[in-house]
Amino acid sequence: MHNILIKPLITEKITNIPKEQNKYGFIVNPKANKIEIAKAIEQKFNVHVVDVKTINHQGKTKTQFRRSGRFVGKTPKYKKAIITLKKDETIELFEQV
Repeated sequence: MHNILIKPLITEKITNIPKEQNKYGFIVNPKANKIEIAKAIEQKFNVHVVDVKTINHQGKTKTQFRRSGRFVGKTPKYKKAIITLKKDETIELFEQV
């Protein structure tokens, strides 16, 4: 269970969600499903998860032209999870942002 949550997702869009919606974002393991993500959040932060929405981001191909020739690379793929908590519950990790 400890390797499901990778890090909290702190972006402008996530932080501008109204506090009444109780939504938080996390970068999670791409192989984790919604049930595993909900259980990991409930165990780690001692809250009740109402809904989990996941988004898979594929890595982008990047090309650089250098003196030695063309270099093609790829950014890593990752999975985002948007968590909705029960009313009047918060995760204190995000309260400082």
